[in-house]
Amino acid sequence: MGRLGKYFFVFALVATGKLAVAQQITDSVLTLQQCIDIGVKNNLLIKQSEAQMELNRISWQQARENLLPSVNGNAGQNFSQGRSLNPFTNGYVERPVSSGSYSLTGSLILSRGLTLQNSIRQTALAYQAGKMDLEQAKNTLTLNLIIGYLQVLNSEDQLERAKTQLALSEKQMERADVLNKEGAASPQQFYDIKGQLAGDKLSVINAANALTNSKLTLLQMLNVPYSNNIRFQRQATDAVTGNYSQNADQVYNTALSNFALIKSGTLKTQSAEKAVKVAKGGLLPTLALSGGLYTNYSSVAQRSIFVDQTVAPTGDFIETPAGRQPVYTLRSNYVGQNINYTDQFRNNYSTGVSVGLGIPILNGFQSKNRIAQAKIALQTAKDNEQANQVQLKVNIDQAYANMGAAFESYQLLQSQTEAFTESFRIAEARFNAGASTSVDFLTVKGRLDQTMISLINARYDYLIRTRILDYYQGKLSL
Repeated sequence: MGRLGKYFFVFALVATGKLAVAQQITDSVLTLQQCIDIGVKNNLLIKQSEAQMELNRISWQQARENLLPSVNGNAGQNFSQGRSLNPFTNGYVERPVSSGSYSLTGSLILSRGLTLQNSIRQTALAYQAGKMDLEQAKNTLTLNLIIGYLQVLNSEDQLERAKTQLALSEKQMERADVLNKEGAASPQQFYDIKGQLAGDKLSVINAANALTNSKLTLLQMLNVPYSNNIRFQRQATDAVTGNYSQNADQVYNTALSNFALIKSGTLKTQSAEKAVKVAKGGLLPTLALSGGLYTNYSSVAQRSIFVDQTVAPTGDFIETPAGRQPVYTLRSNYVGQNINYTDQFRNNYSTGVSVGLGIPILNGFQSKNRIAQAKIALQTAKDNEQANQVQLKVNIDQAYANMGAAFESYQLLQSQTEAFTESFRIAEARFNAGASTSVDFLTVKGRLDQTMISLINARYDYLIRTRILDYYQGKLSL
């Protein structure tokens, strides 16, 4: 396949992975758009890009939700034996005690050096970069599929040309066989034509095998099992005019605005800039508002219940004219009654609100090192962005030069084909008239056959080069 096969192989490696569980397409005529739809659906690299983009989206969502208050409920239950502290009276009792504590607490970050806000911007930019990475993966796969599709069409044209060559050789063989039997042709001419026929049959076999390989490569990119019954609809190809709408510099300027890889690099640099601000926020104080609801329960908590009143001596005496008399008092009698769970839960209810200010003083230089790491990541992102732009310029200049060379080759081959076609017409007429040898005839035929093959390759070579330039501008045409 020459140059055509080399760059097709490079592009195919980007999107071709191990064969996944794929759609079962065994007897279909696929259009180019259907191939693109199936490829995008099945391609493993695109699925990985989609998963990474979803992870970035979740991180962005979490960064926004970090602005919300945090609310937590806590419940604890304690069982003790022997001498235990009564949490209701703070006195000791000699009995088993079951107690519980319950709370509902919440906190809200009022200020943290704008780290929360910068984190939202950082993750939002990372999410947008993930979208661009997904678009880049889809565009790359689309280009690979277009090239693969055109390669199939090229192989089909090559096979048809080989069959045409074979049909012509078969006619010549029929004529040579008749002449040989009549003794009107030399044995050399007969065997020269016979050898040419065998060579043309071999060319058909090779062309058919090349078509099978082209289909196999395309179906691998689709993650679809190979089937010999699958056909591809002929695609109306553009005329080879050589008049591309933009020059190399215009293509590059358009690519800087539209190429997904460049957009992704810019967004990743912006995200890294926000990451530096997030890291610097770790040096600033944190102001937080906290509050909570609290209650508790104890199995030994009791309330006193009034029973009656009785008269009881106090142990004191007073002196009266009648003598020494004891002193009595009116005493109220109570019995203890356990307080039920519901009453304790309600009666022990309390609330609390606090405002806290955290000032970082020394934390093992963690904040300082995080800032240093974030700055290195930022510089790396800038370097990658610049490297992508430089490489993009190189690739576009090379692609544009290759397109120009492909067009010039096509023009020369077209002119050569016209000349060799006329030369073959004359040579065939002379050979049939017995005015030239088989060697001369086969030499002219071989030159025409090779030129026709090269012309077909040159046509598809040019078409693929133009699709590559469309790819860099983010406007792949089908």
